[in-house]
Amino acid sequence: MYRNPEDELVLFRRATAQNRSFAALMPIMAVVLIAFLIIGLALPVLPLHVHQGLGLSTFVVGLITGSQFGASLLSRIWAGHYADRSGAKRAVVAGLTAATASGLLYLLSLHFLEAPWLSVTVLLLGRALLGAAESFIITGAATWGLFLVGSENAGRVIAWIGMAMFAALALGAPLGTLLYAVGGFAAVAVATTLIPLLTGLLVVPLSAVPSQRGIKPALLKTVRAVWMPGLGSALSSVGFGAIIGFSSLLSAERDWNPVWLLFTAFAVSLVVARLVLGHVPDKLGGARVALVCVIIQAAGLALIWAASGRSLAAVGAALTGAGYSLVYPGLGVEAVRHAPAESHGLAMGAYTVFLDLALGLGSPALGLIASSAGLGSAFLASTLLALCAVPVAICLLTQRREQCLMSS
Repeated sequence: MYRNPEDELVLFRRATAQNRSFAALMPIMAVVLIAFLIIGLALPVLPLHVHQGLGLSTFVVGLITGSQFGASLLSRIWAGHYADRSGAKRAVVAGLTAATASGLLYLLSLHFLEAPWLSVTVLLLGRALLGAAESFIITGAATWGLFLVGSENAGRVIAWIGMAMFAALALGAPLGTLLYAVGGFAAVAVATTLIPLLTGLLVVPLSAVPSQRGIKPALLKTVRAVWMPGLGSALSSVGFGAIIGFSSLLSAERDWNPVWLLFTAFAVSLVVARLVLGHVPDKLGGARVALVCVIIQAAGLALIWAASGRSLAAVGAALTGAGYSLVYPGLGVEAVRHAPAESHGLAMGAYTVFLDLALGLGSPALGLIASSAGLGSAFLASTLLALCAVPVAICLLTQRREQCLMSS
């Protein structure tokens, strides 16, 4: 079959650009991968430790899970300012330091097992500090990536760095379950303390990127640019909260073994989708991709709710991961596209605030729903909220079309 040489040249240039982007982002992705293992370790076992080990309710499970994201909510803007003005590398190092301190609080909480409410309070502080750590690490990493490959590849940066994050969560889930089986929550706490210290060894030799000292971040303009994409992200991210907070409990309740299966199916599916399709939002438009993917995500959540066995539930979790994989970077493309060039760190911080808001408030709310209507109801509620993101994506798509018509 005849191929136009010009078309082949375009394809070659695209492949070369993608390879260069991947090479530039690989060190940062490696840092994110190792750093986020500490979050993945706790995801399947923290609900078991709080609910079964300490004997506290599913509402407390949701509160402990959501506290990390609540703390991230309070620290995102600060992290974005810090990354823009002090440098992305310093933001990542600050996050790793805070993560080590959170591990020490995990260890301290184990000294008060005879007083469950005191133990869970210390654990809550550790989770909150880990939330701030996560905020600085991921915001710094995204800002670093945007500088290296350019804002025109924002979807690829968000997707691939997020891919490293979810790969860590997927690897961390079975590893955390193994550590919990061998050494209890103490083993998870020790790993949470040591892994960030080791990750720092990867960060030290990396070249720092220039900061934006002397340039006043355009906070209000940035917020106006990200609020609508952020709203869509928040609505779709409640389903992510259901997966991390309640999938292991649902599996334990219904005798679906291993208990980390649903989360791992979700995370592996998300990683594969981002690896293969991470460039699509930049190519086709973030809003268009998000519109399709949020419908896929909602279908997956509904399948988990309706599943009669672990195989069907795992398929639902995989669909949820595949759908959610490009919702967040797709809407993130829309946020970065409208944000001032000197405020990319602030834009990423402000955009991610909506994710933190969804998880910080949504996880306890899902816990209340699960307490009164059963664990499966958390996934039904998440399905309905994900579908509410559809009109948001349609609105963004309409706005983009109108802007294209005006510019032409």
